[in-house]
Amino acid sequence: MKSIEHASVLNGALAAGAQVLPEGRMTVERLPFTVRVVRSEEALDKAVAIRQAAYARHVPAFAEKLKTPEANDYDQGSMILLAESKLDGSPVGTIRVQGNRYRSLAIEQSAELPVRMRGRNMVEATRLAIAEGRVGRVTKVVLIKALYLYCLETGIDWVIAGARPPLDRQYDAFLMDDLYQGKLIPLRHAGNIPHRILALDVPGARARWEEADHPLLDFMCNTHHPDIDLSNADFSSWSLPVRRAERSDRAAVGA
Repeated sequence: MKSIEHASVLNGALAAGAQVLPEGRMTVERLPFTVRVVRSEEALDKAVAIRQAAYARHVPAFAEKLKTPEANDYDQGSMILLAESKLDGSPVGTIRVQGNRYRSLAIEQSAELPVRMRGRNMVEATRLAIAEGRVGRVTKVVLIKALYLYCLETGIDWVIAGARPPLDRQYDAFLMDDLYQGKLIPLRHAGNIPHRILALDVPGARARWEEADHPLLDFMCNTHHPDIDLSNADFSSWSLPVRRAERSDRAAVGA
C-alpha cells in the first residue's frame, strides 16, 4: 500500500529526531525543515519558486504560468504553507489552502460537489508542491498533517483536493473519498488537466485511520511536531496575504 510506503519513509527519516515521552503524553519529533504560514513577500517568492519547479517536472506547459504569484494566492480566505530547510532556508515544499467562507471553492467552477457537502465548512488543497527526493516525500506528508491540524482548529468539515494520476495516490494514502468513483474531471484552475476529485471528512478522519490501523495514525494524531508552526495563521477569518501594491501603499502612508 502507498500509505505503508509513506510510513516507511517517515520512520527512516525521522526516527533519530523522535523523543518518546511518558505514557499519556505525545511523542515529540523534530523535522529537518519548518512549516509556517506565508506572511511576507520573501516567503511568497519561495513558495512560488518551489511550486513552479515541481510542476515543471510533470506539466511543463502549465508550469510556465506559475512563475509569478497567482491571484488566488491573495484571496481572502486563502492560506499558503511553506516548508523551509533548517540547513539553508531553501524551500522544500508548499501547499495553498482556500476556504469557502467568502466564496465558493475554485474546484466548484468545474465540478458540482455532493449534496451532503452543501453548506458545510470546506477548504480546497491546491498547488501541493515538493522538492525531489526523500526529503520531498517526507515534506508532502508533513504539509498534509499541517493542513489537517489547521482544519481541526478552524472547524472545517471537509478537505477537497483535485489530483491528477499518478499523484492522486498521495491523497489515497490518507483514505480520502473519491467523489466521482475514479472519473477524471478537467479543472479550469489547473489548466483543464483531468483530475480525480477527492475529499477528507475532517471530524471523522481519526476514527477512519484507527479503524484501518493506518500506519500514519501515530504520526498524524499522536506525535507533536514543534516545527509545524501555525501560530501565524488567522484562525478567525483565515489568512489574507498582502499584495505587493498594498505593501507599497502602506509603506508610503507610513512614511
